[in-house]
Amino acid sequence: MNAPRATLILLSLLILVSCAPKNQEQSSQGITISEIRLTEEGYRIYLNDEEFYVKGAGLEYGNMEALAAHGANSFRTWRTKNKKRTGIETLDAADELGLKVAMGLHLGLERHGFNYDDERAVAKQLKRVESEVKALKDHPALFLWVIGNELNHHSENPKVWDAVNDVAKMIHELDGNHLCTTPLAGMKPEVVRLVQERAPELDFISVQLYGEIEILPELIEESGYTGPLLVTEWGATGYWEVAKTEWGAPIENTSSIKADLYRSRFEKSIAGQSEQVMGSFAFLWGQKQERTPTWFGMFMPDGQESEAVDAMHQIWKSSWPENRSPRLHDFKLDGKDPEENIRLKKGETYIAKASVSDFDKDPLNFRWEILRESTSKATGGDPEPVPERIENLISLPADSVTQLTAPPESGAYRLFVYIEDGQGHVAHANIPFWVEAD
Repeated sequence: MNAPRATLILLSLLILVSCAPKNQEQSSQGITISEIRLTEEGYRIYLNDEEFYVKGAGLEYGNMEALAAHGANSFRTWRTKNKKRTGIETLDAADELGLKVAMGLHLGLERHGFNYDDERAVAKQLKRVESEVKALKDHPALFLWVIGNELNHHSENPKVWDAVNDVAKMIHELDGNHLCTTPLAGMKPEVVRLVQERAPELDFISVQLYGEIEILPELIEESGYTGPLLVTEWGATGYWEVAKTEWGAPIENTSSIKADLYRSRFEKSIAGQSEQVMGSFAFLWGQKQERTPTWFGMFMPDGQESEAVDAMHQIWKSSWPENRSPRLHDFKLDGKDPEENIRLKKGETYIAKASVSDFDKDPLNFRWEILRESTSKATGGDPEPVPERIENLISLPADSVTQLTAPPESGAYRLFVYIEDGQGHVAHANIPFWVEAD
């Protein structure tokens, strides 16, 4: 954020910021030119002279067609190439759907062993990123470079921000048409100041918050940051932010509670901070295991949509989808809520009950399963295994009320319920429980 980029951004909200100079010849050739302007309403991204409020989601392997159909205009990635698509394939697919891409440029993480004191490793990384930028910079679907991801998470070496600055400087030298940012985990004032000091080539900073998204207005004020922002991850309350059982199992919200939180958090902390926040990418347009198979993903592994997708459709389109997901009102095991530290005895039977309704009166199908409690200590979205499924312990027909037999081994487990409407939608919830030793 060197002058005139960052210095002007940070000094005042009364100036016009154009972080990516226009090139009309390239624009006429199909390149999307992105810049930031200060309007009467606040900071805004403009693409080829048209205002572009970011209505997007984080998408790695998720369904792009569904994203576009539900009203999004963009998505972000965490790397240029994943196990499914190359960067060009991602951009081509997005372009066919009219979506814009905030392309991730992966940088090494200190918690994974990358050493930012190693000048050779840092130089090699910069060279690799440079080749990625050169290969993708002229694609019409590209509008933003996202440098690294949560590089402050479990990180102590401030030289990481020097490396970020070198990447941003390289981007500005090679690609004068696109903005660049880096996403921070949280918005601690000392981290914001450090990034401003050591990475002035950035066009703006981005933040990633889950439960704390509700206090983003306060965090912005405490940080002293007055420039433009994107929220590049937000969504369900994190497993590190919720209440836990006596044996340490985090208590996950139901799919319906999550959907309500998506809407309220967007209204207060994203739309409600429109002078600085230029849009957001909701997390996660897809499915992944992170403590449970359902914690952050808006979809099931088979592609069924949860109520969080309905919520984002309403946010993006100001209307509800034609057919909506089932709504889960209550879920109990042995007549108890998850917060009651449910303890069962080996081999004994217990009743579980889910109370649910469907806006469209679709007939509902119930699926139940028991998983061992995750023992993963992974953090920051790092990969973790799906816990073992315990078979043959659900004995009543699949309905809103079922009977389970407590597993034969003592320890921590979860009971999951999935309610499907036959129209591609699902509600879900889970309850952690402990099986007592003899």
